[in-house]
Amino acid sequence: MQLLFIADPLESFKTYKDTTFAMMREAQRRGHTISACVPQDIMWQRGAPVQAHVLDIELTGDANDWFRVRQQRAAPLADFGAVLMRKDPPFDSEYFYATHLLEQAERDGARVFNKPRALRDHPEKLAIMEFPQFIGPTLVTRDARDIQRFHAEHRDIILKPLDGMGGMGIFRVGPDGLNLGSITETLNRGGAQSLMVQKFLPEIALGDKRVLIIGGQPVPYCLARIPQGSEVRGNLAAGGKGVAQALSERDWEIAKALGPILSQRGLLLAGVDVIGDCVTEINVTSPTCFQEIQQQTGFDVAAMFVDALEASCTKTH
Repeated sequence: MQLLFIADPLESFKTYKDTTFAMMREAQRRGHTISACVPQDIMWQRGAPVQAHVLDIELTGDANDWFRVRQQRAAPLADFGAVLMRKDPPFDSEYFYATHLLEQAERDGARVFNKPRALRDHPEKLAIMEFPQFIGPTLVTRDARDIQRFHAEHRDIILKPLDGMGGMGIFRVGPDGLNLGSITETLNRGGAQSLMVQKFLPEIALGDKRVLIIGGQPVPYCLARIPQGSEVRGNLAAGGKGVAQALSERDWEIAKALGPILSQRGLLLAGVDVIGDCVTEINVTSPTCFQEIQQQTGFDVAAMFVDALEASCTKTH
């Protein structure tokens, strides 16, 4: 198949840990050909299918100079065997518009993973509301009084923006309530913006676990991202240490409950974040951790992903 990856600029990839790169490498190893573009390269004009200005590339195997451009061309998205949307958040209005262009491409016959509508329907922080049986005490609001009440009840809380990634904008407020007012004003922009507040889960000390679900099936290992020093965030982007480990009984329970539902909605790949026994987020835009899990356990996550991609494309043919 010819695969199109819609992602961040190729020059920005850190190939030693990048999951999209791991997908490309496994796909090329199997004989699939690779093209890439950024969301800005997608366009639609009345009377024509959705197209993109794409780079046809070849992976070189060189760690530094890792790809070679074979040609640059404009191509309809429906011409590709599969289109993989791997753009990192923020999920801003441009991302939202990109999902509408991709949905139009589906009407032209393109096969897009993850499904554009499913990307829109599962904002990564808010998607957990559908599964209250698996989450800790959680509040979504833009009202400072709601947050004060929640803090008075739970004493030790985490506040985070709804559109962050990599641990960006996450604050912890302890029993003394120090800075709760100013943190709330910063995150809710004086009441203009909603945020999420969750009870602090002390199990974060053991790691914020990324449980990957591919084609509805759990990857048997997760990556526990463990906060370092006085840091409260486990995110790798915030300096957390990634330790791969086998799924716990509770992780399996969560993954087996959510997997079939997410898969059926067109989410070929999802990353469920679990602290202790509680789901804290469901990542669907560009879940990562393939390489860290493979390097530490030997389990080939990229191979499992390309298997699922090939199977999905055969099904929809």
